[in-house]
Amino acid sequence: MSRMLEGALAALRPSKPEPGLTVLDPVMTRMRVLPQDLDYMMVVNNGTYLQLMDVAGLRHLGRNGGLRLAAKRSWFGYVVASTMRYRRPLRLWDRFEDTSRVLGWDDRVFYIEHRITRGGELYTRGVVCTRFVHRRSRERISTHDVVSALAQEQGYPAPESPELPADVAAWAGSWQNPAATDAPPARYPELARTASETNG
Repeated sequence: MSRMLEGALAALRPSKPEPGLTVLDPVMTRMRVLPQDLDYMMVVNNGTYLQLMDVAGLRHLGRNGGLRLAAKRSWFGYVVASTMRYRRPLRLWDRFEDTSRVLGWDDRVFYIEHRITRGGELYTRGVVCTRFVHRRSRERISTHDVVSALAQEQGYPAPESPELPADVAAWAGSWQNPAATDAPPARYPELARTASETNG
């Protein structure tokens, strides 16, 4: 619960945008493992890492001006997919860093990487896909429009998306094709519309 409150605070009271920080620049967030982050094995619960990344992602958006822009335009972002790789466990009171950066974008989503490290060693890597929609109409906002608006707001030329790392591009292709990945079994035709809406 405390991480959810921490994320809410980061969203409601965003950091002041840093001059010169673009949409493609990484942002490091330092944190410490708290008792509520642990599972019964006394290591950080696998689900908690997504909450930690939410906090870091909101701080990232605050520092590059994204949260202020979203508030001004009545946009909000939500996660549509994520993938995680766990290498080492974090334990109680461990200090660690989450370095988040935008790897790139396509017409629908941003691909944001989170690297959780401690003492220079990689502990966990996650990639989160985020989509923006209008708060009232729920109309999707093109990623290119988001990048252009943010660049104009912060005073730098709008960049093109870098090429996604090969592993991220392969993963994106595996879930962005609903016919290949999320088609319901033939004996459950009532699920077809739901699966199509989820991936549309």
